[in-house]
Amino acid sequence: MTLVVRALAFLLLLPALAVRADIAADSAADADYWLERLGPALNMTSYRGVFVYARGDQVSTMRVAHRYRDGYVEERLVQQDGANGEIVRKGMRVVCVLPDHGRIQLDQVIPSGPFAEAFASQPLQVSKWYVPEKVGEDRVAGYASVVVALKARDGFRYDHRLWLEKTTGLLVKSHVRTAAGEVLERFQFTSLEITDDLPDSDFEVQLEGREVRRDLPDPAASPAPARMNGWTLGWRPDGFMPAAAPRSGSGQAVAFSDGVAAFSVFVEPRGRLDMPTGASRIGATTAYMRQLDAGKNGFLVTVVGEIPPATARRVANSVAIDDAMAFTVQPQ
Repeated sequence: MTLVVRALAFLLLLPALAVRADIAADSAADADYWLERLGPALNMTSYRGVFVYARGDQVSTMRVAHRYRDGYVEERLVQQDGANGEIVRKGMRVVCVLPDHGRIQLDQVIPSGPFAEAFASQPLQVSKWYVPEKVGEDRVAGYASVVVALKARDGFRYDHRLWLEKTTGLLVKSHVRTAAGEVLERFQFTSLEITDDLPDSDFEVQLEGREVRRDLPDPAASPAPARMNGWTLGWRPDGFMPAAAPRSGSGQAVAFSDGVAAFSVFVEPRGRLDMPTGASRIGATTAYMRQLDAGKNGFLVTVVGEIPPATARRVANSVAIDDAMAFTVQPQ
């Protein structure tokens, strides 16, 4: 091919490239618009329905009623398979009713993405760590929805795909995916009614059993900074910032979030038990355990969250104990 022909071919291609660039820019702008709607929609939309949450070979079905009234959230979640149990939230007060057999953990029955307070309390600022793109439209549980893809900019986190109801922006379906497109975790409404006409009885505790009550942190209040007392974290993926200090028994813990995904690092005295080390994964959730010696003291480091196993391993291996005595007294 002569230089002249090549030049002509390139000139003919320029309009097509410009059109593709415009489409990509429009898609990114559309995605940003829908992401801005997502957070407020999670709290301020009233609805009831049934959703399925699948993580690996574990599948849970939950019935939910959600109402936003007089400036605060009311919500009731009822487990539909396995042991009976329910969670009722009114404002910042959460009541968890445990069944007669078995035990319900809040973090096991509430999906980390769709109902996470981090999604609902602030706009998602994800463009530094993910490439947002509107990739199409779909129908979920009878409602028209738009599909937004969040492609990770590095290999330290997973890709996400979100289905948002077109009228309200409510999240009605989501996937956590590998870079190769494998779906590791999924959430989806199987039935849904978006309505403001919800009776008070939908938000009352109806099961009998042992109740566990917890107050959620006020999102308007300035949270106490998460502290690493006696230990340091030498590496974490860019964008993951300290977000909270989960309860950790006799040890210490700090949670990190990039606005979409989250992981927690637990550091505790090892004791006499010889715990297994290495990585295990259920769906998109990785747990990596490592034993660490500091002088005469042994410690167990555990990293848990929606991150790839290689990321969890690198985070765990970067933990260093600076002061073993800091673990003899519970941090305040």
